[in-house]
Amino acid sequence: MSSEQPVNSRFAEDLQLKQVAGPAMYGRDTDGPVAYLSVADRTGTVIGYVWANDKDDAAGWVVPQGLSANAVNAGARWLRALRAGKARELAPTAMLAELARGTNDSEPSHAVPGSLTEASTLAALKEMASGG
Repeated sequence: MSSEQPVNSRFAEDLQLKQVAGPAMYGRDTDGPVAYLSVADRTGTVIGYVWANDKDDAAGWVVPQGLSANAVNAGARWLRALRAGKARELAPTAMLAELARGTNDSEPSHAVPGSLTEASTLAALKEMASGG
């Protein structure tokens, strides 16, 4: 007779998770051109880029390489601003235009004045942010 006890079938089944709700979010990817805005910390160091594409209802945040943890964490407030824009049903570039006017500026970080511009693709923006 074996000393092993049988495994209860409840513990042997794969757990099936299904998201039923969550915050409204823009898409995270696009193959088209993106408008973007540079964001800097109080020293003027660029800590990220907020980007948007209306065609794919997409927007997001790109972080340059080599930043401190505090600089990377400062991007969270810009991501929250994007979620708030989506919740208000703003087009991604309309939200970006709001941010360019300084609506999310604070002491730790701000939109770089006059930095709203365009990249040919999101991949090109990510390459530029990585120093390529």
